[in-house]
Amino acid sequence: MITKISRFIPLLVFVACCFTALDASADSPKDEFNPVQTGVNSLNIAPDARGASMGDLGAATEPDANSQFWNPSKYAFAYSKGAVSLSYTPWLRKLVNDIFLANLSGYWKFGSEDNQAVSATLRYFSLGEVADNNAGDTGGTTLSPYEMSIDVGYSRKLSEKFSMGIVFRYIYSDLGFSESYADGSTGASAFSADISGYYTTYPIIGRNECQWSWGWNISNIGSKVNYNHGDNPAFLSTNLRLGTSFTFPLADYHNLSLNLDLNKLLVPTMPRRIDYEDGTEGEIEYVKAYEDWQNMSPITGIFKSFSDAPGGMKEELREISFSLGAEYTYNQQFFLRAGYYYQNPKKGNLQYFGIGAGFALNVLRLDASYMLATAQTSPLDQTLRFSLTFDMDGIKEIFGRK
Repeated sequence: MITKISRFIPLLVFVACCFTALDASADSPKDEFNPVQTGVNSLNIAPDARGASMGDLGAATEPDANSQFWNPSKYAFAYSKGAVSLSYTPWLRKLVNDIFLANLSGYWKFGSEDNQAVSATLRYFSLGEVADNNAGDTGGTTLSPYEMSIDVGYSRKLSEKFSMGIVFRYIYSDLGFSESYADGSTGASAFSADISGYYTTYPIIGRNECQWSWGWNISNIGSKVNYNHGDNPAFLSTNLRLGTSFTFPLADYHNLSLNLDLNKLLVPTMPRRIDYEDGTEGEIEYVKAYEDWQNMSPITGIFKSFSDAPGGMKEELREISFSLGAEYTYNQQFFLRAGYYYQNPKKGNLQYFGIGAGFALNVLRLDASYMLATAQTSPLDQTLRFSLTFDMDGIKEIFGRK
């Protein structure tokens, strides 16, 4: 049986090699560093230790309390009636010590057939304390910029193997501090929605029942976030996530899952002056292209994001990042995880390994993860995450309520 399962591993290695091959040296100035520009980038930070320890993935992994971020449609297949999870991540800890992400997520299943779930998440991303040097000669004031979001979701099984989910989200970004700031900028609000799907089946390989799952999630489909009274609009980080997960038994009480996620930002690439001819005519074309990009609606931008890269198909493929991860489980109580995240150097250059572990009891589960960046100068190196999850079925069992 292990021999048959091992056929799945070369597929994951092949995907990794295909994307790494796009790392080839630049052929022209148009191949220079050109990441997709979005607002409220904290929405893309993985909140929980489990997903982060496998290289930031979770589109098709086993449902848990933090599925709202990865794929909310998984809640309909959750084994427990409900759960609540609190996660904490010190961010950019190699540079500063007061930036962090706090995340509270939970769900509750209902219905006579136990095939529906409601869920909610509260995220708070603090950018620490910033000195306002424009407040005069008295030393200025201390400012505390932050970003936050709150969302609610609903998921439902549409068959024994397939479910879908939808999420509605309110976003607030206070990077402009206040009206008293020098440029008069203020915080900005936005609304977005997610739509997702999850399919799972249980194939028999040899004499063992395995689980093969597929998932997808289009997140943050919504309005632009308008900074500075609407003078500086920015696209939300609309993202397409596709993933698969294959779980098989190694022995009694021992399971291993192999997982793969692919991500692409559904945001049009901002025009650059270097992509246009020199001279007046090229300048006019660039200004027009930039104005069109700035005035483009988010929905139009989603479709435009598949065909607007200046380098053609090669450039579009560079915008796809991937995560490979594995999770070992013993008796659903002890967990070991590892994974790798890759983003093309010309599209952000985030590349790191994740490792982690977890321990679960009837009532709670504690997970921790650690990030190891492949670049020594990466500010994301040595990032820690902690997640504490409370299981509602376990709490009911303690108090003797069925």
